[in-house]
Amino acid sequence: MSAEVHETAIVDPGATLEAGVRVGPRAIVGPNVTIGEGTDIGPGVLVEKNTVIGRDCRIFQGAVLGTDPQDLKFSGEESWLRVGDRTMIREYATLNRGTAWSGETVVGSDCLLMAYVHVAHDCLIGDHVIISNATQMAGHITVGDHAIISGLVAIHQFVRVGAHAFIGGASRIAQDAVPYCRIVGNPPKLYGLNSVGLERRGFSTETRSALKKAYRLLFKSDLNISQALAQARSELEITPEVEHFLSFIEASERGVTS
Repeated sequence: MSAEVHETAIVDPGATLEAGVRVGPRAIVGPNVTIGEGTDIGPGVLVEKNTVIGRDCRIFQGAVLGTDPQDLKFSGEESWLRVGDRTMIREYATLNRGTAWSGETVVGSDCLLMAYVHVAHDCLIGDHVIISNATQMAGHITVGDHAIISGLVAIHQFVRVGAHAFIGGASRIAQDAVPYCRIVGNPPKLYGLNSVGLERRGFSTETRSALKKAYRLLFKSDLNISQALAQARSELEITPEVEHFLSFIEASERGVTS
């Protein structure tokens, strides 16, 4: 099955459209773009250049992908945008390519980026991530798998959002958001484990209990972060999830939201 390209669309000869790709009216697909099997490019979409989109994605009307990074240090070096499989990018979202810092911006598979989301240069978005309407992400942000970011959230450059974290609407995130937890507000505050999300995703009662013990020791005791990390490693059962929780905090360069 060949690609279907609307008569008003423009596809550069240097682009590759795999079987079953649909390109809608007035869409523009530029050079060095690869679009995977079964992906739907909606009306008025711009995929400027150097972009790889996986299979069975849906890119909705007016979205703009693969444009130059909004970084004054960018001097035209080759860089890329990569989008995984089955990801949905809604109306008027904007995704820039990377800079020389990493060479690419990456959005994983099975993600949903809602309308007017901005993903800046050198961001790394994991799999199964949901980013809600009008959330704005600066450069160099990392988002872990299964994180949920609500609408109108502003995220500072170089911030990390941990796996399975939940960030409430209209929050301003200037420090790392720890995995498995809920954060909301401006200034933001930590509001315990993302218990509902963890249960929905099949985390066992034992795993949730172990994470709750780690959370309470790190953020609800009289110990500072360094003391709490040391005590956690000496006293708690270090399950894979608890290890990820502790390692994320230990690796933080911006500090964590608490």
